[in-house]
Amino acid sequence: IEESRCLWCLAGNVCLAIYLNSYPFGLSCTGVFSLEQGKGEEDGSYGSEDLNELVVNGNWTPQEKALHEARLKAKAKRRLRKSSSRDSNRESFSDSVSGELSTDPHSPKSKNAVNDRKSRTGKGRGLPKKGGAGGKGVWGAAGMVYEVEEPDAKDPNYDESSQGDTVYATVVPELDERELEKTINPIVQEYFEHGDTKEVEMLLKELNLGHHKYEFSSLAVSLSLEGKASHRELTSRLLSDLSGKVLSEKDMSRAFDKMLKELPDLILDTPEAPQMLGQFIARAIADHALPMSFLDCYKGKVDCDNARAALDRASVLLSMKRKIMRLDNVWGVGGGQRPVKHLIKEMNLLLKEYLASGELSEAEHCLRDLEVPHFHHELVYEAVVMVLESTGDTALQMMVKLLKAFWQTGLITLDQMNRGFQRVYDELPEINLDVPHAHSIMETFVDLCYQESVITKQLRDSCPTRGRKRFVSEGDGGIVKS
Repeated sequence: IEESRCLWCLAGNVCLAIYLNSYPFGLSCTGVFSLEQGKGEEDGSYGSEDLNELVVNGNWTPQEKALHEARLKAKAKRRLRKSSSRDSNRESFSDSVSGELSTDPHSPKSKNAVNDRKSRTGKGRGLPKKGGAGGKGVWGAAGMVYEVEEPDAKDPNYDESSQGDTVYATVVPELDERELEKTINPIVQEYFEHGDTKEVEMLLKELNLGHHKYEFSSLAVSLSLEGKASHRELTSRLLSDLSGKVLSEKDMSRAFDKMLKELPDLILDTPEAPQMLGQFIARAIADHALPMSFLDCYKGKVDCDNARAALDRASVLLSMKRKIMRLDNVWGVGGGQRPVKHLIKEMNLLLKEYLASGELSEAEHCLRDLEVPHFHHELVYEAVVMVLESTGDTALQMMVKLLKAFWQTGLITLDQMNRGFQRVYDELPEINLDVPHAHSIMETFVDLCYQESVITKQLRDSCPTRGRKRFVSEGDGGIVKS
């Protein structure tokens, strides 16, 4: 024991086994084998001949021999585990010795699949992780049905905007009383120009009027009271078209009730406001924008004289013999709705009154009241024809003055002026039959208009002229030779 200086003699057989398994080089004492010497050349195992030689040379005791055999078996098991991780089809060491397969159907040894994944660490049963349903890029086990998972609001990664039930909508703030008038007035003023009720309906749907929706009707009527008869006609049509789509009968009733209360203020700007408001009420009832019971609600309950006058006017219009028909002509027929013959008659009357009175302002006012800017070329045509048919220079000078005033104020545009003169140019041969000196009068009138900058140089040069003609001898029968 002193010569070998080995620890296993002092600690016993158990300590010897631990020491031998952990010490990589074996024992170097005299009479005890060394691991380097006892290893085989190929696989590092110990054969029976080596064991007998070590027994003879080393004089082993039975305990040493048993310990050495246990260590060899443990080493063989480790070698078997390493080989089984590399070859999944290889059977265990015990099966190779006995030649019998494992009878356990759940054991990995009974499965000889080529692609069966085995554990490389020697732990577990050698089955694939999570039964082949786990890992990156894996859809899951065959036949597995995933349930819809409800998102957890407490999850740190929870994003409310990415949920399927999220609805995005444009929220339009409700207009207050101060912004309401600034927004509606331009819409109504523009409607008086184009007369398209569908455009007004589209613009109102984009606004959030809220509980102030009824005030649109009252603002539109107030603006039309300060305008022309055509504006009031357009307003009545607008209220009729918006009824049931944007505005309800209740909204209409609230609007007219408000205007009846505001009549004392409306009279300051429009003295005829009570009569006009009564016509609006009658037209709205006839167009089914207001309920028939609107007037019945005010019987015996009105103290204001102006409101009573408006309601009486509406009652009279609705009680006429033609009450069955709609009150389409309550505002008269204005603008382009008038017949062409009627417009021509009005313009002839306007020109005759001007020649008699010589008042430019009155003529301009009458022309504006006709509200037919697209038909002003008729006025130019009639004015030139009157000059050709008149005698003397008075009518010629007054018509040049009239056209110059209309041209400077912009009441008659360049296009309308050119069209009026061109119509006279085209009909000049026919006019010449009734007025023999029509060509010479026309040339004089055109020159004066050009000097006053009423017409352009191009229009002056396009005026037709009659060429010189001479007569042949009396023997030819007085034939005119051109």
